[in-house]
Amino acid sequence: MTDDVNNRSGESNSSAFSEPVRAVLDALAKLRFGAIQLTVHEGKLVQVDVTERTRFGN
Repeated sequence: MTDDVNNRSGESNSSAFSEPVRAVLDALAKLRFGAIQLTVHEGKLVQVDVTERTRFGN
């Protein structure tokens, strides 16, 4: 990743990105275990689905 994506504090520089890209970056930042599914129609991101998993210790 470049400095444009992450600043020194590790937070995304969301003002430089479009709303769909911000949604993906926010989902990545919040997700610890799980999956992010992107739905694309005619070359454009139209939906972001987040499946979060909760893991418990042994």
